[in-house]
Amino acid sequence: MCGVLLVAFWSVVWPYLVGALVFGGIAGGGWWLWRTDRFIRGGDRQWRHDEAVKAEHRTLAEVDVMTGTEFADFVVELCRRDGCTDVRRVGGSHDNGADVLGRLPDGRSMVIQCKRYAPKRKIPSREVRDLLGAKVHFKVDVAIFVATTYFSGPAEKFAAENDILAVHRDHFGLCTTAPRCRRSVR
Repeated sequence: MCGVLLVAFWSVVWPYLVGALVFGGIAGGGWWLWRTDRFIRGGDRQWRHDEAVKAEHRTLAEVDVMTGTEFADFVVELCRRDGCTDVRRVGGSHDNGADVLGRLPDGRSMVIQCKRYAPKRKIPSREVRDLLGAKVHFKVDVAIFVATTYFSGPAEKFAAENDILAVHRDHFGLCTTAPRCRRSVR
């Protein structure tokens, strides 16, 4: 019955059928292009993230969820990226207050203590004093304390009085996201 009506009114109906087919084709093609674009952008976004991780560019949120060992390894990679040599992780039990040992780009020896704490926690001065002991124990030129949190007032004062470079989360965040952050330690 529909076929007979279609043949009888073909001269009136055909422009609407062609229009519906063209509109359906354009809508389907647009939908396909939109889905393809979303798929490609999602893959590109993931690729960029993976490449940034490979290049050791991480956000503070990513650093905050690392384990202590992962954080120390991350600091080792940052040191190597920035031109330090002979860099090795020595942390663990009985590490004498050191997580990383190595040489700065200018040749001076260094010891680094890494602390991955919750952002709201403060580094107490006793931990900075332990790093001073590690500096003496390992007979190095520069002591660096890298933390994912902030230092207490007494800890900052002790670090300044004893030439310990205290790197807190704000400094660290800039260095992990900005490739131009290649300042040498003075």
